[in-house]
Amino acid sequence: MIESLPRRRHLARLLPVLLLPALAACGAQGRVASTAPAAAPVTVGIIALNDFHGALEPPRTAVLVPDGKGDARPVPAGGAAWLASAVDSLRAQYQHSATVAAGDLISASQIASSLFLDEPAIGVMNRIGLDFNAVGNHEFDHGTDELLRKQSGGCAQHTARKPCQVEPFPGAKFRFLSASTYKADGTTLFPASGLRSYGKGKRRVEVGFIGLTLKGTPSLVAPEGIRGLTFGDEASAINAEAARLRRGGADAVVVMIHQGGYTSGLPNPDGCANLTGEIRPILDRLEGGVDVVVSGHSHWAYVCEYGAINPERPVLLTSAGVYGQLVTDITLEIDPKQGRVVARRARNVVVQSDPYVSPRGPVETAADLPRFTPRPDVAAYVGKYVDAARDYAQRPVGRLGGPVARGEVAGIGNQGGSLGNLIADAQLAATTGAGAQIAFMNPFGIRASLNPAADGALTFGAIYASQPFNNTLVTQSLTGAELKAVLEQGFDDDGPHQVLAPSAGFTYQIDRSRPIGQRITAMALNGQPIDPAATYRVTTNSFLAGGGDSFTVFTRGRDSVSGMPDIDALEAWLKAVPPRPVPSEERVTRADR
Repeated sequence: MIESLPRRRHLARLLPVLLLPALAACGAQGRVASTAPAAAPVTVGIIALNDFHGALEPPRTAVLVPDGKGDARPVPAGGAAWLASAVDSLRAQYQHSATVAAGDLISASQIASSLFLDEPAIGVMNRIGLDFNAVGNHEFDHGTDELLRKQSGGCAQHTARKPCQVEPFPGAKFRFLSASTYKADGTTLFPASGLRSYGKGKRRVEVGFIGLTLKGTPSLVAPEGIRGLTFGDEASAINAEAARLRRGGADAVVVMIHQGGYTSGLPNPDGCANLTGEIRPILDRLEGGVDVVVSGHSHWAYVCEYGAINPERPVLLTSAGVYGQLVTDITLEIDPKQGRVVARRARNVVVQSDPYVSPRGPVETAADLPRFTPRPDVAAYVGKYVDAARDYAQRPVGRLGGPVARGEVAGIGNQGGSLGNLIADAQLAATTGAGAQIAFMNPFGIRASLNPAADGALTFGAIYASQPFNNTLVTQSLTGAELKAVLEQGFDDDGPHQVLAPSAGFTYQIDRSRPIGQRITAMALNGQPIDPAATYRVTTNSFLAGGGDSFTVFTRGRDSVSGMPDIDALEAWLKAVPPRPVPSEERVTRADR
């Protein structure tokens, strides 16, 4: 299934899926106590990541780093073998450490992981030495039973795809945590927290780790996959578990939560510039006892002393972007006598990998940032799965008239651009037999640009990287009024704004200066205004048809017809006209400029 991804803000225009890291030189520090401890504190390192999404190989998207001149430059980053070396280098700095993740380790993955039910993504984390992972929404994409197999191992089949195709699957050596995900009997699906002890005697300290997914998970995954589960309030679960850990003797509490936020501007030592997002109301309701919050889901990168925003909630908030391109180095100084953190700091480290050429030009390594040598055992392990997927991934699927990337509508970053239009065109063509007149593609369902070879050739692996969710197409009837209502949901302030990419012939206009519910000011099909009372046949992927990404109006559709997988529709569209031209016309416009 498809999750909601972040609003990309102005810097993200520079490259597809660009992120803002806080560099090694940009640490955030916070002092919890004004009275110095009687003895030297115990130092514990927390090495954190989030939203790995089975990125076994370098994802060929860049992170943005400051160029020292008030602007930013792209740097190649990511890849499991490079990530393993980066984690090792950070871990070597500490006598005591833990490695944790804030969810979405799996699903929406690269083809070498996805083909094998993300068993290699779990295997990578086992080799890296992960200790705890908070359950993210994507962990539920294949259902609860399959997620439980990810923890315990084995080859029981819970999906259409056969498990253990390459080798027996031992399961995760690390522990999934889910303090706010409840079974029908009221118990949590996985343990709410874990505890680690460091040092001996009077210098022994204990650190508690709490893991949570986001409350909105039911709107992001297929209902049948989470039947019998409820997703509770995150702040309430944190407060209850933090209090329990403190009563049990925890000297520090670290929360890993699959929810996050966004900042603006270039990275800076504070990292809190204009912090927005669903993480803020959660932090504002914390009752104390929490020292660090490792966040995820937004795919944004930040290191933020939240006390600068809300002095009553002085927690250190971090996020390491997406795809293992960054890793967060968090240092806690814990006074064992007082039983509390007396100092803390954090920095995001860029996991530099090899240079590559993007649809917008070369992306070179930065000489002034650390370079990591791929760890041989992880590289060999990844190579085994890449080789197993090679024939499937390298199969030619057609030709494209040029590179195509996600785009923006005059400053709205959550828009599929020409690539979204191309996919919508493919889905319309694949469902004309079901009467389809219009197709829509959600921007958060597009994960990578298409960058064909010099002759325009594309492989299945390339298009799969763009659409890795294995959705099917659904064609259904909606009235013109319902069409407007669903487009309005993209701008209703319930989550980030997003522009549904329409198929050729359908156009609409946005005016965000108008009140909610009145922001779609024009709609037309083949030049004719949409009639609110008329019925239209509309195609979307099955995720959207089920109300995903909060587009709940799609669930009102009637006379539904299920079609082929979305990836098959794109392949057929590319093969039909070699090379397939890249859509260039403007289909969505803004009236509030």
